[in-house]
Amino acid sequence: EDDFQFILCEGCQQESPSLKLLTCLHTLCLSCLSKNKPIGQCPVCYMAIPQASSIPNTDNLLFTSLQARLKVYKKIVDGVNLFCDNCKKASEFWCSECEEFLCTKCFEAHQRYLKRESHEAKRVMDIRAGSAKDFLEHIRRTSNLSCSNPTHKSQIVSIYCKKCCKPMCCICALLDSHHAPFCDIRSETRRRQEELGTMSQKLKQKRSGFEATYAALQDEATRLEQAQQEMRELIRQRVEQLVRLIQQEEEELLGLVEARQEQGRRELARELQRVEGVLRRMEAGERLVEKMSLYATEQEVMEMQPFIKDSLEELQRLQPPAAGDQPQPGDMAECRARLQAL
Repeated sequence: EDDFQFILCEGCQQESPSLKLLTCLHTLCLSCLSKNKPIGQCPVCYMAIPQASSIPNTDNLLFTSLQARLKVYKKIVDGVNLFCDNCKKASEFWCSECEEFLCTKCFEAHQRYLKRESHEAKRVMDIRAGSAKDFLEHIRRTSNLSCSNPTHKSQIVSIYCKKCCKPMCCICALLDSHHAPFCDIRSETRRRQEELGTMSQKLKQKRSGFEATYAALQDEATRLEQAQQEMRELIRQRVEQLVRLIQQEEEELLGLVEARQEQGRRELARELQRVEGVLRRMEAGERLVEKMSLYATEQEVMEMQPFIKDSLEELQRLQPPAAGDQPQPGDMAECRARLQAL
């Protein structure tokens, strides 16, 4: 669906089980990163990739998880090979907690034995009648954060330790007296989401400055092209009136104009590319924060928020160049003086 094109690789626009999140907040698959490895830059915004291998260590858990969930939804909508994961009969229900399809008989047993766990299984036909967003919202609502302690995997996390900066279950909090102070995990998740939202709003305000700079640089590039064309035409008109003895001077003047024009073009192109890259990073940050607020589970928020926060803080520190700092095209005064002397 068009609403979920954002979970594809931003390089090749294809699905991938291995999506990496760069510090510029663009998401690329391993194939695109490998192709771009000799350059060592993000192909979208041209920001350097800090890792020596050009392969970031951070996985985009949100996009990878959304791909897996949407595959389940597509399987339900298509209605092909929907069999009970327990007895292989035709399935009628889907449990988002167990991530299993259930037939009517297995569903009754599921409800009887897991009623204390508050597992909410939905009818397949009800899921098929709803939208993909409804399906994702149901999974997000019923998803719980598991304890990071390997021996407590069955425990649901409900506490956040501000000292350790990590979530934990009640058993961990009771057995280890060094953990303090505590707060509710949902309030900490909400605080992190709000923090990302505030940073995103500040970036939107700063973005206008970069957009103005980008527009000014584009205008300057156009003016530079026009000035170059006018100078070339003027040189040709004057030189054509001269005799063969001054044709060498004509070539020197044209060469000087080309050199100055090329120098100015390169400077403007570099600045345009840099500002365009910053704008794309800002767009990626805004889009990622938006999708996090819409689709991210608590597990994904807890694991991805610090990385995203660092990248957003780096973007906030950037400032658009002042008008006096912008690159200026090559001066044509020397060309005009020599032409006047002719």
